[in-house]
Amino acid sequence: MKQFISLFPGFIFLILVLVTIGLTPFATAQDMRAIYQKAEQEKQSVLNKAQAQAQAAQNRAQAQLDEIQNDKTRLQKAISDLKAGIKTLETDNQQIQSKIDVLKTQKEKLRLSLEEISAVTREFRGVVQTNAKDLKAVLMQSLQSGLAPGRHDFLEPIILGQKFPTMDDVQKISEALFSEIRLSGQVTVKNGPMVDRTGKEQEAKLLLIGNFTGIYTLDNETGFLLYSDSSQRYFALSRLPSSRIRNNINAYLDGKQDDIYMDVSKGGAIRQLAHQLSLVDQVPKGGAIVWPILAILGFAILILIERIIFFSRRHINAESLMNTLREKIIADDWDGCKTLLEGKKQKLIPKILLTALALKDRPRPEMENALQEAILGEIPAIERFLSTLGMLAAIAPLLGLLGTVTGMINTFHVITYYGTGDPRMMSGGISEALVTTMLGLSVAIPIMLAHTLLSRRVETQISRMEEKSVAFVNMVFKTWAARH
Repeated sequence: MKQFISLFPGFIFLILVLVTIGLTPFATAQDMRAIYQKAEQEKQSVLNKAQAQAQAAQNRAQAQLDEIQNDKTRLQKAISDLKAGIKTLETDNQQIQSKIDVLKTQKEKLRLSLEEISAVTREFRGVVQTNAKDLKAVLMQSLQSGLAPGRHDFLEPIILGQKFPTMDDVQKISEALFSEIRLSGQVTVKNGPMVDRTGKEQEAKLLLIGNFTGIYTLDNETGFLLYSDSSQRYFALSRLPSSRIRNNINAYLDGKQDDIYMDVSKGGAIRQLAHQLSLVDQVPKGGAIVWPILAILGFAILILIERIIFFSRRHINAESLMNTLREKIIADDWDGCKTLLEGKKQKLIPKILLTALALKDRPRPEMENALQEAILGEIPAIERFLSTLGMLAAIAPLLGLLGTVTGMINTFHVITYYGTGDPRMMSGGISEALVTTMLGLSVAIPIMLAHTLLSRRVETQISRMEEKSVAFVNMVFKTWAARH
């Protein structure tokens, strides 16, 4: 193809000459020869040029062929090298694939081992976090934390997951737990801060009985402590214990006593002591019915006081009196008997015997009748207010029952208007009902007991008057019979 392209200009020229000849049929022969010669020269020149171009093209083609041959050789060698490299790579690939299979097996084993280790790690972390939370709750609620606030601070990063727990953290948790166990079984006496009953923080002597009870002494004041786990501070109970408990605490602190009062409910009983209402505090919660009940109590107390004064003023040693009278009657000293009885005529027995003494010379029935009449005359004074006291004992529980009914009516009214959603709205009526019942029974029981004791006292006094009257009549008439 390259040779044909190199001869193409010569052919073009020849075609142009032939065309020129064909177009000039009338040219002369000389001109034709000259033209022919010139054409031959040009042809020869073109042929030479074409041959040269052909030779050059052939040389170039040969060079290109040689180059192609060299390239082919190089390519074949490269292909051979590539095939050898491919075989080497295939061998290496097989080896690598074998290693990959081994590595996959190892990877799977490592993955399983990692999952197992991760599971154990998560379980370890969860167990440590759970124990840290439990220990934090124990330390915050511990009475001992008031002396060392912030004992649980080192647990916060573990609980919040901000750090992975190390063996040092586990050691600290273990030490804190065992320290709390030891402190919970110890009695500690230290000076520490506390908030007194006026709300001021002061330094006081603190007595901690394990994690159960806290006690303080401050300016000759001894009381129980309440512990706030939110602020980790001690607060004095708003109400002081009884003098008996305070004396027990002071004796224990002074080493004079081995036992002490302790609240095993960790402050529950102490809080009830602070909120416990006395009878005086409960009375106003009973409504209007409590005042008639209290009036009954006051009236009964006045009656009881009057009766005690009455019987104490009229009490006498009857046996001594009768022995003295017997001696005087035997001695026939009737004036002495009269003087003795008149000196004690404010007493019951001397008063009735003085009535009979004026009839010593009369027949026995008349003396006995006089004595019986005197005894009957004193019975109204002896039994005064006795029936009234019994009536008050019967009315008091009835008024308490009335207060119970009115309180329940108020409670049902509240339920009607507001429902049962808030128990505190019903507590007023229930409190009124229970307080009046309690107060009515509290008044009725001692009144009834006083009425019973007073009745027995009246019966005893009347029996004694009758007994001594009969004894006096017998002494008089026995002495008279002995003389006659």
